[in-house]
Amino acid sequence: MRVISLIVAAALMVGLLVSVGLSQTSTSVKYINLPGRSDDVPYSNAVLAGNTMYLAGAIGIDPSTGAPPADVREEVKIVLDGMKSRLEGVGMAMDDLVSVQIFCPDLSLYDAFNEVYKTYFKDHYPARGFIGSGQLLRGGRFEVMGVAVRQ
Repeated sequence: MRVISLIVAAALMVGLLVSVGLSQTSTSVKYINLPGRSDDVPYSNAVLAGNTMYLAGAIGIDPSTGAPPADVREEVKIVLDGMKSRLEGVGMAMDDLVSVQIFCPDLSLYDAFNEVYKTYFKDHYPARGFIGSGQLLRGGRFEVMGVAVRQ
């Protein structure tokens, strides 16, 4: 009886492995960099793997000055507009975001960030972390990264 049970269990396991192997398909991967990017830092601005988009961390820099704007809310708009633009570039939207991480050296800016952030979503909010950090590049007050899944 025990031998038969082992044979049945082994057959079920082989069947499971075969069905998993047959159901997997190769996932295409596309590395995305912003137009006109002239730096040579070793990362991509986004990576699209199948239906999942991984957005690299970005800060809200005013392109005319190369620095964050004086107005905190304008900085949030710049960084979120950049995120929205990268998503739209592959046919996705902010509501496709499933996870977002915000790094901020000054946690007193939490409410100001949320005031702008909530206007970028229609139906629901992604899972999120708002993390106190050390100094950010170029004096940024926020660095935002995320993961989106095509709905």
